[in-house]
Amino acid sequence: MYLSTIVISEFQVRQAINDLPLRNFVVLPFNVDHAMRCGLIIRQMTRDPEDDRVRVKDDFKLLAQCDCESISHLLSEDASTLAKYLDRARDGGLAPTKVVLLRDGFDAAWFENGQTRLVP
Repeated sequence: MYLSTIVISEFQVRQAINDLPLRNFVVLPFNVDHAMRCGLIIRQMTRDPEDDRVRVKDDFKLLAQCDCESISHLLSEDASTLAKYLDRARDGGLAPTKVVLLRDGFDAAWFENGQTRLVP
């Protein structure tokens, strides 16, 4: 599972990143390809005026990383901005990544094209 350096910086604001089990993640730096893709996405998508510009910019960076790295799913608690913009990008054909909200719990069907397993 990837852990974006963008998420690390946001996490570190409130809590030490060392509190996470870092050995279970592959740290994904934000690189030039991600930055170029982010710029193109920002050109094509508009920010809702009530959403904080800095926060949305980080959301677009995460979206660009997912697209560049072919990441199929992104785990988040942020339903108000990240999930909203990720859904818009997917609906607009800008990125295929699906958001998984932590509040919804885990469902293996997310990774099986919606197919649930039969209970024996």
